[in-house]
Order: sequence, then structure tokens, then C-alpha cells
Amino acid sequence: MKSFLNEDFLLETKTAQRLYHEYAAGLPIIDYHCHLPPDQIAGDINFKNITQIWLNGDHYKWRAMRANGVNEAYITGDKSDWEKFEQWAATVPYTLRNPLYHWTHLELQRYFNIHEILSPATAKRIYDECNEKLQSPEYSVKSLIKNRNVEVVCTTDDPLDNLAHHQKIKQDAYSVKVLPAFRPDKAMEANDTKALNAYISKLESITGESIPDFNTYLAALKERHDYFAENGCSLSDHGLEHLYAENYTELEIKIIFTKIRNEQPLTPDEVAQFKSAMLYYFAVWDQEKGWVQQYHLGALRNNNTRALSAAGPDTGYDSMGDFSQGKALSKFLNKLEAGNKLTKTILYNLNPADNELMATMAGNFNDGSVAGKMQFGSAWWFLDQKDGMIKQINALSNMGLLSRMVGMLTDSRSFMSFPRHEYFRRILCNLFGNDVENGELPNDIAWTGKIIRDICYYNAKNYFDFDKVK
Repeated sequence: MKSFLNEDFLLETKTAQRLYHEYAAGLPIIDYHCHLPPDQIAGDINFKNITQIWLNGDHYKWRAMRANGVNEAYITGDKSDWEKFEQWAATVPYTLRNPLYHWTHLELQRYFNIHEILSPATAKRIYDECNEKLQSPEYSVKSLIKNRNVEVVCTTDDPLDNLAHHQKIKQDAYSVKVLPAFRPDKAMEANDTKALNAYISKLESITGESIPDFNTYLAALKERHDYFAENGCSLSDHGLEHLYAENYTELEIKIIFTKIRNEQPLTPDEVAQFKSAMLYYFAVWDQEKGWVQQYHLGALRNNNTRALSAAGPDTGYDSMGDFSQGKALSKFLNKLEAGNKLTKTILYNLNPADNELMATMAGNFNDGSVAGKMQFGSAWWFLDQKDGMIKQINALSNMGLLSRMVGMLTDSRSFMSFPRHEYFRRILCNLFGNDVENGELPNDIAWTGKIIRDICYYNAKNYFDFDKVK
């Protein structure tokens, strides 16, 4: 029997072990999509305790605690940090076969060198040991990032952000590149014209220009897009239920925008037309600058309205959706391709039923100009666990070129999530190792090892070309 979480964790064969330890383990991390708060990086803070760095904002853990019968006061409520940690420790033994069990103990090992199993019996000892270490300079957020061999971090930022924290990080000459990514979801959220109108008014105050019509709105957003580029941004990101590709005329969009400015409700068709237009303009700007555009598709958000009212968004009440993805995605990408406006693109899928759809759709728009120009992105959110990663890898292997994949990302708000890259790398090496030992791939360790290294690091390094960002 193998011991839990030993050095060969998830590596079932000798070949898998060799591939991981000799080719994957020591590679730097390019975390090209996450939600880390740049203000905390700029301030290089030390968290007061393990609860604040580990549980605050982690809706994965919150969902598990609720399922385990933990009262909300111990999750997002006003109980003390120790009491919240205590309840998490009581929940962990019940997370067997949930990826949280692996992540919890992997993070305790990698960051704190703690190899005990977290439980009510060990909770206080682990809590005190972690808290003591967290006060040392080696556990400031910059040190936590650097010590996991991270080379690049891309945060997720609204167009209205002044990027002052990114500027400070750069001025401080931090060895890890921390770059913004342009996330304009709020700028196109026409479902709520009052909220969108308030957003436009904030944009007016930032640009110092009146925005009475659609053309001035586009000009103001383009100015923000340019500003992000001046501050090292070379990626955009969109979190959508599905792509929007409705037919529209410029006149129709101008009329819709006037209704928005007057805080008049829009019809569902008008909302879809406005979102379609905005997505197209964002994509054109991305292509003009040579950016990479990312589309996270398929989340059904804020399902529990009572909980949303009490705790707000991004607190663990989202799920997979079952949206129709194919036709609109094809139409949207084809419109860009037809006008020679399609930049490098990553598609992330949240419903595993759509894995093969996404993998084959990406293949429709490769043009030979860049290896892996169109990417079926890594397993995302509810799928970034062992089973989900394997399914994504297999779909991409069967329908495209896994060898050109740009690897894993954290998509996390936690400074302790970087071991997810290790988790992915171990799973990847295990799949290749098993195929070699089963005679399904040749026993050419040097070439297979090169493919492993490319997927884990070098493909992303070449695809994003962050080295050009000074």
C-alpha cells in the first residue's frame, strides 16, 4: 500500500514518476489567469492567521462546509478566525474523494511542511504552527509566490481600475511579473441598465469626457484598453454563460445605448444585440494589439437568491450551466476570422458534456500562423480536479494537439493555490507514463519529456511572450 501524498502521489508507474521528477517538477509556473488581489501583492502583506489566507474568499471550502452542516456564521459570518478554522478542520475528514482533501494536505505540505492529516484532533496544533510561520518574512505574499517558483502572475482587472497596485509592484522591482488582464464584463452587462448606466458614469469621471452616445462610449473604453496595454497587459478575459453573436446594425446599437443612458429596460433581444456588439469590438481591439483573448463559458451564477442577498456574489452559489454553446461560438469566431480580426484565443468550458464541442470548435479556426493559436483551455472551476482534468486532456488529445496546450492556471483568489500546477503536472505525467508502459506510446523518454515540459511551461512562455513586457 502506498503512503498518502508521498513523493510519487498520483504517479502510478515508474515511467510516470520519471517524467514528473525529471521533466516537470522543477519547471517555473506561468499563472496566466488568477484572481489574486494586486493590492495585497503590492503591500507584500503577511496574513494574521491561516484562516485569513486560506478560508477567506474560498468558496470551494465554503460549499463543503455548508454541505457538512456548518452554520453560515462560521463561514462568512462573524465568528472568530479560530472558530472558522475549527469548523473547517471538522469538515476536512468528510471531504474524502473531494479534491479539497488533496489540495488541503498538499498545501499544508508545500507551504508549511506539515504532513499531519487535518482533523479536529490536530486542528489547534496545525493552526498555531501555521500562524507562527505566517508572521515571518518568508511568508509575506511576495515570498509565497516567489517560493513556489512562479515566473508570471496575471490578475483579473476591470477596465475602470487605475492599475496603481501593478505600477507599484513594477516600481518595487519584484522579480515575479504581476500583470493585469482586461476583464470588461461589467461594461457590457445590459441586463441591468441602472447598474450599467452607473458604470458608464464612473467611466466618465475617469476619462474626464462626457459619454452621451455609443461612439463616445466605445472611445472611452478603447482609451482604457490602451491604458491597460501601456501597463503591461496583453490578455483579455470574459466570464460568460455563452458567447453572444446576434445580428445587429450600428443604428440599433446606438438606439439601445440611448435607452441605457435613460435607464430604460431593454428587451432580451436588445440585451443580446448589445453584448454581441461589445464582444466584437473588444475582440477587434485585442487582435490589433496582439493580445490573447480568453472566454470562460458555462457558469450559471447566483442560483440562491436568498444567499446572494445575505452574502453577495462569488460566495459559493454558482454551478455548471447547460447552455447551448456551439452555434453562437461558431458565428462569433467566424465573423472575426472572416475579417482577419481573430487573435490568439483560449476557450474554457465548465460543462464536461461540451468538452469535445470546444476542442473541435477551436480546431476550426487554427490558421497555421501560430502553433496552438486556438486553445481548448485547461479544466476550469468545478472541473479543475483529477477527473475533470483527465477528461479535458483526453478530449484535447483526441480532437486536437495536446502537445500544443498552454498548460494549467490557478483561477484562484488564494495565495496558497499554486500547488494546483503540481497537481496538473502529476496527472499529465501519469497519463503519458501509463501510455508508454502499456505500449500505446513509444518508450522515448527524451521526446515525451520534451512534450511534458512544453505543456507545463514552454508552450505558455512562447504563446504569451511575457518576456517582451518590460
